Amino acid sequence: MTNSWVEPPSRPALESALPSLLKQLKLAQFRSQWQAAEQQAIADGWSPASYLYVLAEQEHQQRHQARLRRLLHEAQLPWPKTLADYDWSAIPDLDHHQIEQLAHDTSWLDRAENLLLFGPSGVGKTHLASGICRSLIALDRSARFFSGTTLVQHLQQAKADYALAKALTKLDRYALLVIDDIGYVRKDEAETSVLFELVMHRYERRSLLVTSNQPFSEWENVFSTSAMTVAAVDRLVDHSTIVQISGESYRRKRARRSAS
Repeated sequence: MTNSWVEPPSRPALESALPSLLKQLKLAQFRSQWQAAEQQAIADGWSPASYLYVLAEQEHQQRHQARLRRLLHEAQLPWPKTLADYDWSAIPDLDHHQIEQLAHDTSWLDRAENLLLFGPSGVGKTHLASGICRSLIALDRSARFFSGTTLVQHLQQAKADYALAKALTKLDRYALLVIDDIGYVRKDEAETSVLFELVMHRYERRSLLVTSNQPFSEWENVFSTSAMTVAAVDRLVDHSTIVQISGESYRRKRARRSAS
């Protein structure tokens, strides 16, 4: 079977028609760069395939950067800090390499594994969670950051509207869901039941990153019953990495330095 190629128009007609055609095809970089790339191709003797590759690569890079910006916006990270900004020297027992590995290897997300960060208030758990999210987003993985109380309020409202199942499914679009400071969720059946349903829903489906200033032994202050606590912890721990952060609060250190 022979190809039946469309005959190209004259040069003046091409310069008029091509931008419109590229706009319809939503090829923004092609549209803005085809003439400059054509001049470079003529000057350097590129083959037609090379010329096409350069334009296609520019289009790909532009779309990729636009996607990363969108993912970063959707993540709703609490601040622009990265792992490079974290004061590793302040927490000498924290395994720097383990955190960096989790931030730059997306395989644990593919396996729907969880990451649990425990430690007292002020040691940088939120900073680490935000930094890990930012690194994973740079690797083209989606994430969404919630404080524990904000997430529970969101899910409670969905439940009141008889749309909890839809809300849980909508959160499935994020490869990683962060629940920051889960210990601040009040022990109330209406609140903890939706949080429990989220944990059940995400189990072996999508990853969770949970930060807490309370050990598991105190999570009965979070969930309303012992049975609910055991079931939630069991699913969070299964297929998970647990990081214990020990150290003094940055805020207390700053206050002490100011006082001195």
